[in-house]
Amino acid sequence: MNELRGADIPTAEFIPSLAAVKASDWNRLTGLDYPFLRHEFLLGLEQSHCTTAATGWQPCHLLLHQGDSLVAVLPLYLKSHSYGEYVFDWSWAEAWQRCGLSYYPKLVSAIPFTPATGPRLAVADGLDPVAAWDYALAAIRQFAQQRDLSSWHLLFPEAGVSELLLQRGLPRRLGTQFHWFNEGYRSFDDFLAGFASRKRKNLRRERDRVRQQGLSLRTLRGAQISPEHWHQFHHFYQLTYAKRSGHGGYLTREFFTETAPTLGEQVIMVLAEQGARAVAAALYFRSGDTLYGRYWGCIEEFDCLHFEACYYQGIEYCIAEGLQRFDPGAQGEHKIQRGFRPVATCSSHWIADPQLAAAVSDFTRREQPHNEAYLNEATTLLPFRRGP
Repeated sequence: MNELRGADIPTAEFIPSLAAVKASDWNRLTGLDYPFLRHEFLLGLEQSHCTTAATGWQPCHLLLHQGDSLVAVLPLYLKSHSYGEYVFDWSWAEAWQRCGLSYYPKLVSAIPFTPATGPRLAVADGLDPVAAWDYALAAIRQFAQQRDLSSWHLLFPEAGVSELLLQRGLPRRLGTQFHWFNEGYRSFDDFLAGFASRKRKNLRRERDRVRQQGLSLRTLRGAQISPEHWHQFHHFYQLTYAKRSGHGGYLTREFFTETAPTLGEQVIMVLAEQGARAVAAALYFRSGDTLYGRYWGCIEEFDCLHFEACYYQGIEYCIAEGLQRFDPGAQGEHKIQRGFRPVATCSSHWIADPQLAAAVSDFTRREQPHNEAYLNEATTLLPFRRGP
């Protein structure tokens, strides 16, 4: 750890709401390109009652100050469960319970309900990022120990950050997602040209099937998405979540109608219609080089419509806009046959109890070869033609 001295040491503050920080101060550090770290997005989750103590996502964001200057920020939540994280640690909670200990509450640094790899600790110019992580870790450990919290978990950080924390003794857990990469494609057909013949025909058959059902799709961006569209989308989202999981989803109507529109041109909606009737929609967010597929909903099932709205329309958008990567969300081996490549994701974990920390470290070491083997095997299933 870097040596900490006198006035150079930032002071830590934990805040119960992002309303305590000016949007301009927060966004000055995070920037506006990565949409999920923006003040508007994270505060909007609070104000739309998605991230609250009642939902098990109590904000306690970490701020680092040097004198009167805000020099680093980290999203941080006090969690009373593990829902909405996409890094599954239920077995760890059971192990704690068998030891007579409580796993919850715990601390989590993540973008709620959003398994998208990206920046987490945002640092001012002039503050060394490695030193900033050391200051943040020290503050988090102290905060957790004062409140008898079991652990802190950093979910979907960039790979370099996870490697840095591994050097600091925090076990790293690997996962796999499936992303699409733009290799300079001129069109969707240009992308398909690299497929093996049979797999190319299968994908075209899926797209034809959507049209055969009388469905058409429109891509709307920013101000083109009307209040009516947002109300429709929330209805689709709730129906789909209820059918899949028995509840109406993590996000409220206010998130879609009030928070999402504040992100302007970073929001894209693909609307599926049958005649004049809207029947489904997919919601995306974007940065300067990446498209993020986030939410989907429909009022009834249509053959292959999910693939079209959530994958193929996203690929077409990336090609048209010159975006380099398409992250469609967590899980989904069916994405491989549609040209999405396996990529490694990671998380980092600090455990307060030394004995349990050793057990988690051993678990992640033993789990890693299996995850690496899975990623390598998945790569062999891609639909592209093999060279000689």
